[in-house]
Amino acid sequence: MNIRNAFDYLLRSAGERPEKIAFSDSTGEVSFGELLRRALAVGTALTDMGCRRGGPVAVLCERSVDAICAFMGALAAGCFYVPLDKKMPKKRLEGILERLSPEAVLCEAAKDIPAASRKTALTPELYGHEPREAELAARRGQVIDADPVYMIFTSGSTGEPKGILIPHRALIDFVEWMAPACGVTGDDVMGNQAPFYFDLSVKDIWLTIKLAATVRILPGKCFMFPKLLVEELNRRGVTTLIWATSAFSMTASSGVLEKAAPEGVKKIILGGETLHAKDLNVWRRALPTVKVINLYGPTEVTVDCAYYVIDREFADGEPIPIGRACENMEILLLDGEMKPVAQGQTGEICVRGTGLALGYFGDWEKTGRAFIQNPLNPNWPDAVYRTGDLAHMGEDGLLYFSSRADGQIKHLGYRIELGEIETALSAVEGVAAAVCFFDGEADRIVCAYEGEGTPEGITRALRGFLPRYMLPNIYRKYGAMPRNRNGKLDRPRLRREYEDDKAGKL
Repeated sequence: MNIRNAFDYLLRSAGERPEKIAFSDSTGEVSFGELLRRALAVGTALTDMGCRRGGPVAVLCERSVDAICAFMGALAAGCFYVPLDKKMPKKRLEGILERLSPEAVLCEAAKDIPAASRKTALTPELYGHEPREAELAARRGQVIDADPVYMIFTSGSTGEPKGILIPHRALIDFVEWMAPACGVTGDDVMGNQAPFYFDLSVKDIWLTIKLAATVRILPGKCFMFPKLLVEELNRRGVTTLIWATSAFSMTASSGVLEKAAPEGVKKIILGGETLHAKDLNVWRRALPTVKVINLYGPTEVTVDCAYYVIDREFADGEPIPIGRACENMEILLLDGEMKPVAQGQTGEICVRGTGLALGYFGDWEKTGRAFIQNPLNPNWPDAVYRTGDLAHMGEDGLLYFSSRADGQIKHLGYRIELGEIETALSAVEGVAAAVCFFDGEADRIVCAYEGEGTPEGITRALRGFLPRYMLPNIYRKYGAMPRNRNGKLDRPRLRREYEDDKAGKL
């Protein structure tokens, strides 16, 4: 089958493996055949609601089977889906829906229905519609691979969420590359950790649908109780973890892997944050033969644009590369004048290729700033996405992430990448997690950390990794670092708390 529309993956898998379980959560499961039937029923209901082909369908969801059915139903009708966290603050949700003006809003329960929504339906109630397959096929036949397949909202630097549009061709190109590159097959059972409104989950969802694999949606409480998490992975026969690096690190620092291991796990695929060797080594001691792959990429490049299959040992504190560009992608390292940097020099990661997003929904100005003409090609339209991330090419020919562009500071006359300090902190005994930021007014590097270490002990350990001018000047110890809903360390909150405390002492 020639794949032009991502929904074709579901048609193929349901045709070949109709009885195989595709997705399961704590309340139920769905086979590929049943998933297709439900998707066609939901798609038919959406057409009856007057949804226009090619428009957005918002899905207020948690990680559940019903959410997957809603996504596929939107695609069945020739629309694109927009996963939204149903627990987000009400004003934020209302603002997104007002800007999006979706063709419909699908919810899992009546209590989740937004009062101001124009067309709203409960996904499970739509399963009873009699599918009109020919009509739906005709609608999808008018969708081309340049049209959106999904849109994900991420936080913006100004505080206003950005809606990132991903076309079918970018998604198809990505999963066609990722399956063989990461060794994922139809025999794999994936343990889902990432929220469905977080782009990391795209890998779980679409590799499963493409390959007729299986996803076990792990209960959220497992990630609060690591012992329970390991038991759940073993009980449900999970072979592959496609997780946020933060979840991988939290499990490593919990100590549970020294007592028990998820014995069936053969592959671990990570992304979203910097991978630290100390955490990698904890997992490798528990699972000596596990295959670990480090991925890098922002949502705007369809999840990932660089990868590294970890093929050697790394000492605690040694930086782990993000590797090389994914197939059909090119990574340029450019300086402030948009010129290539010299070998070994740090530059901004700029990406070109099929995986680039269409842009930001309804925001031409922001799209124009981030998606620019390739400065190395003046001869035809050639889009490049500016990530705002910094990296350098190592002597081994691999890319190494440094920090955000705004993570570079000048302290005591030196230019310093805060990410380098955080990498060193990751190797310090007694530091489970750490974030650094700069108080420019006081010319002080601030370290917020979680763990049993003391500032004095941490400083002594850091002297083995860093020059004196890079040592943090201020330490803030947390019993548990605040994290956002995606499980990432909440850097803006840590900064605000520091500023508030500082103001209170003035």
